[in-house]
Amino acid sequence: MKQAAHATKLIRIAKRLIDELDAVDFFSFTQWVYNPLVYAWPAHELYIKRFASASNGNLFLGMNPGPWGMTQTGIPFGEVNAVRHWLGIACQIHQPKYQHPKRPIEGFACKRSEISGKRLWGLFQSKFNSPDDFFKTNFVINYCPLVFMDDSGRNLTPDKMPLGLRIKLQEICDRHLSSAMKILQPARFVGIGNYAWTAGQRVVAGDQALSKIQIGKILHPSPASPAANRNWAELVSQSLVEQGVWSDA
Repeated sequence: MKQAAHATKLIRIAKRLIDELDAVDFFSFTQWVYNPLVYAWPAHELYIKRFASASNGNLFLGMNPGPWGMTQTGIPFGEVNAVRHWLGIACQIHQPKYQHPKRPIEGFACKRSEISGKRLWGLFQSKFNSPDDFFKTNFVINYCPLVFMDDSGRNLTPDKMPLGLRIKLQEICDRHLSSAMKILQPARFVGIGNYAWTAGQRVVAGDQALSKIQIGKILHPSPASPAANRNWAELVSQSLVEQGVWSDA
């Protein structure tokens, strides 16, 4: 019953996030913006309904979608094989109205593997017997749901935005993260990489109602990070144990 209540509230604030982001003009940064919450909404909604975690667990937070993960499936760090075969989600994914010719949305037909998502969900799969077992005490979301690309199709991260636009995006995404934390009431927040960690720190510090949440961080699994390419799963498992997020067992 509690999980269903969480899901209803998370769906409501996700739709609010869609509306607020839709009102922002990102053209000074790039003309190429995807919002998977719109064209991949059925998969994202199913993820929330099926897995919105119980209170007092761990909330893992990423930055924004990678090109072969959530961009294709609508699921945070949503590498196609992990989403289809471990999470058990496979939905029809529509296409954005304006699509970059070098970054087509193929949904679950996408043959590329999102390495970050493969590493993250692979780690969780190795630790927990099933998705239900994992989501009893954990949930994974992204700080910003938008995908930004330059004319060549190269991924652009939100920290590269002009200051004024970055502040506007930050205000919207901070408000959404604060609402999600109040709904899920996690005991711990775990930033996946420095950007997400900083965002979580800022939101927790800015709201007395969230002050009891413990804040942690893990190395981002991106293959662009040399450190992540050296035993990422082992390093992160050890870090989560040391932070008290996971037990040694």
